[in-house]
Amino acid sequence: MADTRGTGSRAAGGEQRSEAERFDVSNLGQLVRERRGKLSIRQAAAEAGVSFSTLSRVEGGGQPDLSTFTALCAWLGVEAGQFFLQVSARQPTPLDEAVAHLQTDPRLTSAAADKLSSFLRDMYEALALEPQPDRPVIACHLRAASVMRPGVPSRLASLLEDMHIELDHQVSAGSL
Repeated sequence: MADTRGTGSRAAGGEQRSEAERFDVSNLGQLVRERRGKLSIRQAAAEAGVSFSTLSRVEGGGQPDLSTFTALCAWLGVEAGQFFLQVSARQPTPLDEAVAHLQTDPRLTSAAADKLSSFLRDMYEALALEPQPDRPVIACHLRAASVMRPGVPSRLASLLEDMHIELDHQVSAGSL
């Protein structure tokens, strides 16, 4: 029985690719236009092995289907991977790393790894401290300060600062 554990998918060539990637062909049209140069769209499409209407659509910013995309990448001489952008740069937590190690341990069956991971997550949830905010409890931007009467922005800023200090004290005391 094959083990299908893992968090990412395998891309062509076997490299591990994050599930948090986005396909972005925003500059594909520009690359096609540059490569086409003085050739007509029909001539360039024939060279690339795609229809001229598809080539025209891609030059205009349209998203090609997979076969057209791979044909255009080959014609352009570029790696298809350059069009995949990472969406999230979330750093794995120590808990994520521990679970990943359990999930890839060859000595554990899939069921055993899942049980251990579940146990570890439950224990972590029960014992870990709540994260403390690393930013102010309240933030305010006085965008309208330029149209207020003289003196009002400074008085309002003072009042907001006092409110911030009091809220910070209440959060520290655990009453909020």
